[in-house]
Amino acid sequence: MTPFNIPNLITLSRILIIPFIVGVFYFPDDLISFSGKNIIATAIFIFAAVTDWLDGYLARKLNQMSAFGAFLDPVADKLFVVGALIVLLFLGRVDPLVALIIIGREIAISALREWMAKVGQAKSVAVAFIGKLKTVAQMVAIPLLLYSDWLFDLVDSQWLGTILINVAAVLTVASMLYYLRRALPHALISR
Repeated sequence: MTPFNIPNLITLSRILIIPFIVGVFYFPDDLISFSGKNIIATAIFIFAAVTDWLDGYLARKLNQMSAFGAFLDPVADKLFVVGALIVLLFLGRVDPLVALIIIGREIAISALREWMAKVGQAKSVAVAFIGKLKTVAQMVAIPLLLYSDWLFDLVDSQWLGTILINVAAVLTVASMLYYLRRALPHALISR
């Protein structure tokens, strides 16, 4: 099976659009208003989040699941979230400590999963419910923070996004501790 099937191409597109989230903020203000930049970045992020769901759905539906796709999808997710967090840091919309916690966890858990796969224990650090909760909180918080305006004149998206990204940071720490606790017995055995 070729690694460049439809689901994997969709995953690759998620990586390729990361520079656009960053790049939109470099356009001159007289070409695109700051509010317009926020809307464009938010739309790009939401589009990419939908592709994250779509690639997995199509891989299962078309029976095109592959080792390459299983590798590429989490890489794309992490690059995409990290890119958005860097933009939010640049804009002063996310606390540096929160960004560091989320980015650091992504790096640490990726390394942990790679190591556990090498010792034949990949299933012990498979995605858990708490990790999914963390992802949902991030995927809702980040577009709210990118938008950074009032939603339907009802709620300040910056306020709500800040609450959710802080919740995501707490879930990030909790999920990292969960995965480390799952890996510890295997780490002691493989010494």
